[in-house]
Amino acid sequence: MEASGNGWTRETLAGTIDSTLLHPGAMPEDIRRLCEEAMEYHFASVCVNPCYVAFAAEHLSGSDVAVCTVVGFPLGANLSDVKAQEALFALRDGARELDMVLNVGLLKAGDLSGVEEDIRAVTECARGEGALVKVIIEACLLDDGEKVAACGAVERAGALFVKTSTGFGKGGATVEDVRLLRRTVGNRMGVKASGGIRILEDALRMLDAGASRLGTSSGAAIIEALPRRGHLSA
Repeated sequence: MEASGNGWTRETLAGTIDSTLLHPGAMPEDIRRLCEEAMEYHFASVCVNPCYVAFAAEHLSGSDVAVCTVVGFPLGANLSDVKAQEALFALRDGARELDMVLNVGLLKAGDLSGVEEDIRAVTECARGEGALVKVIIEACLLDDGEKVAACGAVERAGALFVKTSTGFGKGGATVEDVRLLRRTVGNRMGVKASGGIRILEDALRMLDAGASRLGTSSGAAIIEALPRRGHLSA
């Protein structure tokens, strides 16, 4: 079924979703169900904690669903060398997308070169494997000027996506932040909205504001809320 104009079908909407389970109490059975659901709906990826990357990669082998994991999560305050090692281990285990948290403290201190070096430590690991790096800026901790500066650092460091939130901070994605990020990066980079996206209306508002990916633990519910026939405009 084809989408037209600003409309979304179940298929095209599912293709924007990173189905996410990063709860510290997640068990292997939970990850297995996440993978099965992702294959059923054809989500873009599953996003799991690093300890489950190999497990998820095995379950998703041969499917169109990528394995995504997090790096420097959730604070972003790890040493850059540690982030690089996390990235290398994740790539070895089968991850093809890395959602890393930038060093928020360095950003707020105005040390943009330090922020770039931290991101580049991960993007250089990913480049050789053709993996996608999304950088979480934790927008709820930043003012608008810092969000714009973060986008610049992300782009210069070679990442292809900027992401709003970890989902573990004091706030998640907002329409205003997604619009600002999209306006800042134009069509040069992807924008991932993540944190607090639980219903179809939330998802459509984020996409309409300029998001190209959605991080959510409610992917199935969002898709099931979209009628099977026709399309729904954002």
